[in-house]
Amino acid sequence: MIKITRKENCTGCHACYNVCPKKCIDMNFDEEGFLYPSVDSSKCVECGLCEKVCPIIHTVEVENEPIAVGCYNKDEKIRMESSSGGIFTLLSELTIQSGGVVFGAGFDENYNVRHAYVDNMDDLKKFRGSKYVQSTIGSSYYDAKKFLEQGRQVLFTGTPCQIAGLKRYLKKDYYNLVCQDIVCHGVPSTYVWNHYKNFIADGRKIVGIKFRDKSTGWKTYSLQIDFDDGSSYKDIGNENSYIKGFVKDFYLRPSCYECKYKTLHRESDITLADFWGIEANEPELDDNKGTSLIFINSDKGKITFDEIKENIISKIVDIEKSVTFNPSAFRTSAYTNKKAKFYRKYKSENFDLLINKLMKDSLLKKTIVYTNSIKAKIKRKLLKK
Repeated sequence: MIKITRKENCTGCHACYNVCPKKCIDMNFDEEGFLYPSVDSSKCVECGLCEKVCPIIHTVEVENEPIAVGCYNKDEKIRMESSSGGIFTLLSELTIQSGGVVFGAGFDENYNVRHAYVDNMDDLKKFRGSKYVQSTIGSSYYDAKKFLEQGRQVLFTGTPCQIAGLKRYLKKDYYNLVCQDIVCHGVPSTYVWNHYKNFIADGRKIVGIKFRDKSTGWKTYSLQIDFDDGSSYKDIGNENSYIKGFVKDFYLRPSCYECKYKTLHRESDITLADFWGIEANEPELDDNKGTSLIFINSDKGKITFDEIKENIISKIVDIEKSVTFNPSAFRTSAYTNKKAKFYRKYKSENFDLLINKLMKDSLLKKTIVYTNSIKAKIKRKLLKK
């Protein structure tokens, strides 16, 4: 029976939920707004399958030599609708053209994020674009296995921990499965996202959300929320309070602070990321419309990439140099004591004001630490004299 004694040891991947033969595991939200397994002991037969598929209990060390590629989709429309270079769409179209199925994260009717699958081109737009909140996997692992056993091609996309959960659940490699993960900073709380939506909506009904609207440019993307009265909320990404709180790690899942998947050696076949810092590394690929950084992690990944190559502008790049401006590829998010302060106050205080106050507190603390270090250096020099 799966038991979560430390929340840092559960990514919420749903592998245990999917594998349970008695369906006695539910995924319930904790007080922070993250899903964890809860076992009905009266139905549990102690088969141990939930523990066997846990990716945290059974970690895998990958030994490979990934190839890094800077690239973007030649289709300008798809590229502008995508978070970075529009490569996900090409991978998905390749799968669907073969009669396959694509799994990805999309908004539900309440603009929460859930994993689902599509098998037609029109529905691919549901998965396009970033969603800065943890996606609920639900029964997606079970559904993916069903399609794989039928012999259909499956592209499964998600965070690195979700890919690890899928792999443990499947227990074997399928020739017709391609896994694509992302360079992930961390996953924010569903409760915080719901609170923020209500704060911004202020009684209006939300009819559309873009976390990475590019009308202000790829590097200065905007969070845009549209409402049923025809009005819209739009804020530059690095100035938006929700994005700032996310980047500053105020409301990430506990496992994100001890992430086991921050590495250049990944279980996925292909990794997608924004090519931040491209102006310094590969300026010829930079037009501020979005450029993807891809890691090709396996032979299967290389075969898949070669099949979309004619539809992209691409260049092989140095992997170590290319991630210089994207530390989330290899560095775990840092726990901050501001998280506890945020959770104590976010439901009762103005969201924008609270985030700005916490940001100022962080800046003030850094300034004090820096000033004290300078004073200490001067004191040491004086004592030497």
